[in-house]
Parts: sequence; C-alpha cells; structure tokens
Amino acid sequence: MTHDDARGGGPAGDAVALAAGLADIAVTTLGSAVSGLTGLLRRADLGELLAEGRQDTEARGRLLLGRYVGVPPAHLEILARSVLADGRLGGGAGD
Repeated sequence: MTHDDARGGGPAGDAVALAAGLADIAVTTLGSAVSGLTGLLRRADLGELLAEGRQDTEARGRLLLGRYVGVPPAHLEILARSVLADGRLGGGAGD
C-alpha cells in the first residue's frame, strides 16, 4: 500500500485512516497518563488524594446504580393512584 492509497478514500483507505487516528489517540493518551503518573508519585499527600479519589469513585458508582438499577414504579399502579386521587372512579353505573 502506497502513501496515496491510504488517502484515496474507499473502504480500505478509510479503515487505515481510522486505525492511524486511533493509534495516535492511544499514544497521546498514554504519554499524558505516564507524565501525570510521575507527577502524582511526587506528591506528599498521595494517601489523602487516593482516599478522596476512592470516595468520589464510590459516590459516582452509587449514583450510576441508582440511575440504572433502581426499579421504576409500576405504570399501572401510578395510573390507578392518579385516578383515585382525582376522583374519576365513579361508584355507580349512571355516572
């Protein structure tokens, strides 16, 4: 594959461009993570920082579980309660 083939469009060229873009993002992210990690290891308050990070992560996990795992109330039960609260349920056949 020549250099022009990668830019030529088509499915093969698009796949190569996509793979190259993903590789560039991965290398950039990895480089940033390594430099951030070396800076983190030099901190004196590393223990406190880790404890705060753990608390924040647990709080995010609880919020996520509450959002997606919580059982929603039954639709028909909500409808029945609203009908009873509004008084729309008549007692006789002539209502």
